[in-house]
Formats: sequence, structure tokens, C-alpha cells
Amino acid sequence: MTDTTPTAEEFWEDFYRDREQIWTGKVNPLLVRETGELTPGTALDLGCGEGGDAIWLAERGWRVTAVDISATAMERGERAARELGLTIHWERHDLRHSFPEGAFDLVSAQFLHSPVERPDERAVILRRAATAVAPGGVLVIGGHHGWPSWVTEPPKHVDFPTIEQVLSQLELGPEWQVETAELVYSPSTSPDGVAGERADSVLRVRRG
Repeated sequence: MTDTTPTAEEFWEDFYRDREQIWTGKVNPLLVRETGELTPGTALDLGCGEGGDAIWLAERGWRVTAVDISATAMERGERAARELGLTIHWERHDLRHSFPEGAFDLVSAQFLHSPVERPDERAVILRRAATAVAPGGVLVIGGHHGWPSWVTEPPKHVDFPTIEQVLSQLELGPEWQVETAELVYSPSTSPDGVAGERADSVLRVRRG
């Protein structure tokens, strides 16, 4: 029997090609909250999608390397950045198999969830992200804590690890300090107009 399961690259290319624009283009609020007061330096944006976070960081003086598996998504981000006169370094990676070189003052992994990757593969990516943080730098991980309250029959193929699970997966040494580890609740409305809320987790750790 032929395996018809899409690869991660195929899944995300189809995901982005389905519409001309998937995301709003706005920065993730958790990233703003955790990095808005930091002094700009070098930044690595993992799973950058169409570039909303990378563009926001670049506008504030960060020297950004933006990474995604989807060429379509990055082309949109690169075009948007160019129209704003911003310089961002774009790299295409399947983070399970390759990773950008170098050390960064900020490494951001916002909503790095995938229905075509195993939880242990995400853990490996996050550990690699931690090794890319320069001394004195921070790693910021934002993630969904579960489905919105209006989802009555949630799919079973997406993993939402808790903050405690993420910390365990990172296997951080004594040189790391946890600066933020919180759940953040925000309003969420279904496509049919049902009002509810969603919980997201945010973790910020600093390397000594």
C-alpha cells in the first residue's frame, strides 16, 4: 500500500498555497510582551511563516534571521519586508534535519506546532534552539495550551505541551534562568461567531 501521508514540506506548502495570505501580518502579542523592552541585537525567528514577527523585530533594530520550511511563506515575508525597506536574512530549513548556524541574542519559537511532526521532534528542535542562544541572550517560546473553549470535538493529531513539559524537554543547564513561565488567556471567536477564550503558554529563559 502506498503511503499518502504528506511530508512536512508538502503539508506546509499546501497550507500556504491554499490562500493568498494566511496570517494577519501582525506580530504575535506574546513576542511583543516578552521582547519589547530588550535591547536589539541578533535575532532568530523559527517558523517565521509570512514574516510578521521577523518584520516587527527588524523595524525595531534587530538583525533578523527568519526561518521556515515553506518557500511560499518566506517569499511573502520577503516581499513584505522589501516593500518596507527592511533587510532580513531568510533561510529555508526543515528544522528536524537542518538548523541555521550562529549564536543569537534572541531566539523566538512562536506557536511551533505541526500536525505532521511528532512531539519528540519538536522537543529536539527546541533543544537546538536553546543551543543557538548566545550568552546573556533569551529564548522565547510561545505556544497554544489547548484548543479554544468553543472547540467541542478537538482533533487528536496536534500536541500542546504544558510549560512544565517544555522546560523538561529543553534540558536546560544551571546557567539558565527562567524569567517568564505563564499562561495567558485571551478572547477567541469561532468562525461561526461563537465567543470563547483561548489559553496560550509563554516561556522566556535567559542564558547566563
